[in-house]
Amino acid sequence: MPLKNANTFSSPAGFTTVNCRRLYMETYGCQMNVSDSEVVISIMKDNDVVHTPDINQADIILINTCSIRENAEQRIWGRLDVFRQIKKTKPDLIVGVIGCMAERLKEKLLEEEKLVDLVIGPDAYRELPVLLEEAGTGQRAINVLLSREETYADISPVRTGKNNVSAFVSIMRGCNNFCSYCVVPYTRGEERSRDPESIFREIGGLSAGGYREVTLLGQNVNSYGWGKNPGTTSTDFSDLLEKSAVEYPDLRIRFSTSHPRDISDKLLHTIARNPNICKHIHLPAQSGSSRILKLMNRGYSREEYLERIAAIRSIINDCAISTDIITGFCSETEEDHMQTLSLMEEAAYDFAYMFKYSERPGTDAAEKLRDDVPEEIKSKRLTGIIKLQGRLSARSKAADLGKTFRVLVEGRSKKSELELYGRSSQNKVVVFPDTGLKPGDYANIKVTRFTPATLIGLPV
Repeated sequence: MPLKNANTFSSPAGFTTVNCRRLYMETYGCQMNVSDSEVVISIMKDNDVVHTPDINQADIILINTCSIRENAEQRIWGRLDVFRQIKKTKPDLIVGVIGCMAERLKEKLLEEEKLVDLVIGPDAYRELPVLLEEAGTGQRAINVLLSREETYADISPVRTGKNNVSAFVSIMRGCNNFCSYCVVPYTRGEERSRDPESIFREIGGLSAGGYREVTLLGQNVNSYGWGKNPGTTSTDFSDLLEKSAVEYPDLRIRFSTSHPRDISDKLLHTIARNPNICKHIHLPAQSGSSRILKLMNRGYSREEYLERIAAIRSIINDCAISTDIITGFCSETEEDHMQTLSLMEEAAYDFAYMFKYSERPGTDAAEKLRDDVPEEIKSKRLTGIIKLQGRLSARSKAADLGKTFRVLVEGRSKKSELELYGRSSQNKVVVFPDTGLKPGDYANIKVTRFTPATLIGLPV
């Protein structure tokens, strides 16, 4: 069975299965990887390879990988061992690794005998059909060349969501930030933005197809920029977001992820004046210590980060803020840790993603800094951070009691067939009684109680 953080996709309507090879995919990691897998399935469809959710029917297995933390890679190695056992009973089965881990560990993946047949980096998916043919002859196929231009702008992704309500739209690729702990610039290449007209066409197609929400994706969406050359009409992220909201007023629009250094007042005012731009900003802090932030090469201080939090609170009414926190980074002291806790208190996050520092080979931190915080100290600090965020999240939900939210229905509650669930503009999950609504409908829900994970309410 797929792991909990893996996505497997159901075959979209319109695929024929006559005389076609079958592709099974697992996707790990971020939303960008999910979007990339949809591009891969589209490329395969155009080359008479159909998608199957059943691994036992597969002629080809692709695993789209993440390298952001060591434990993510370890889970993928475990899955590859499972695929190797399947391959023993199906000698013609082709197994491939694509994505960030393919880029970072290409030699190691190919060293393991009979483990994988092809290794493909994030910028080489157009070459998949050719590489599959090469792998089919018994040769190991590889292409991990990074590109300065590739955005897959002309490829219409095959949507793999189960409810046809929400979809991802990639607006840019790569990253130029080079945070000292992060492998993304090395595995995804230089930052490049996608032609806005191709983005609007994709959003328009989703709207016409009945989708009610899109999430604009980039490693740092705030740095999106098109037409920066003299004599051309330039489009920054605020412009892109506003035009999307105005042209498609029936769509809710989200985005991820923002970098604190680049989130401007112009963007905040754009969000505030457009009701269909969701009132939720994910703003990774990583640490509350200016000293640690400098070692991380984050490009802002504690004070500058909190100034951006204050700007969000003052410009956007009732905006939810989430974050990423890394604890136990190189040389982190107890005082640095306490500064992270106090920053969390001051920012009053609605929810957060929290991790222990995991050294990634090839990064500046791995080459220039010592991973010198003992594992037991990392674990203790992470426990403290998680407990604090639990209190902050409960405080946030308690403040929502009695409020009425416009909720986009996504489906039936996992716990009860008599209940539905959806999300508010603030990206909070809301559960409520089924009154005959279907996915894609809106409901006004008054919050009456909450659990650690959800708001619970009644239709108004």
